[in-house]
Amino acid sequence: MPLLSRAKRKVGRALGSSAMQADAKQTEFCTYLSAILLMGLLLNTLFGLWWADPMAALVMVPIIAKEGIEGLQGKACDECCEGNT
Repeated sequence: MPLLSRAKRKVGRALGSSAMQADAKQTEFCTYLSAILLMGLLLNTLFGLWWADPMAALVMVPIIAKEGIEGLQGKACDECCEGNT
């Protein structure tokens, strides 16, 4: 995912496409959420910490809520708008 995000960002800049840059940002966001989920699952599986997976989900809630609110408000990321100014 990080490599895909980097490639999308590079293509987005080369094309001047804010849509591609926004997609790169979304892919980066997905990477963070996947890492949090993986940590919770690993802690649960390897150490028997049953609460680690639900805790990982709770860690994700404010991150997802922030992104959702910004999306509803129509806020674009700074780097997504660089090519359009």
